[in-house]
Amino acid sequence: MAHDLSDPGAGLLEFFVERHLATLTTLRPDGTPHVVPVGVTYDAATRLARVITSGTSAKARHVRSGQSRVAVCSVDGRRWVTLEGTAVVRDDAESVADAVERYARRYRQPRENPARVVIEISVDRILGNV
Repeated sequence: MAHDLSDPGAGLLEFFVERHLATLTTLRPDGTPHVVPVGVTYDAATRLARVITSGTSAKARHVRSGQSRVAVCSVDGRRWVTLEGTAVVRDDAESVADAVERYARRYRQPRENPARVVIEISVDRILGNV
């Protein structure tokens, strides 16, 4: 059963420091879902999730085209968390560097990518079972 995890004390923060991959769902211009595996970080203080990607990726194109509602879901056995929210693509050096640093802490240092951007998600709904 899904629980509203708006209060980060319910195991959510612990889940988001463990190394779990996720799926990011964006919407194509025709409204159909596009689901891809990603690494994601979450900052409970600001309620921002971040996904780093290439600026030419389909997910970045979808968000830039105005399809800004997204969902990120991580699953580990019976434990899972879905973050839903509104996304923007940031390509300024400061935002990208911050997202890369957060990603490196949770996963590993990513390879160099001069076209890197960050999909920043303002999380307004958190569901899960942790």
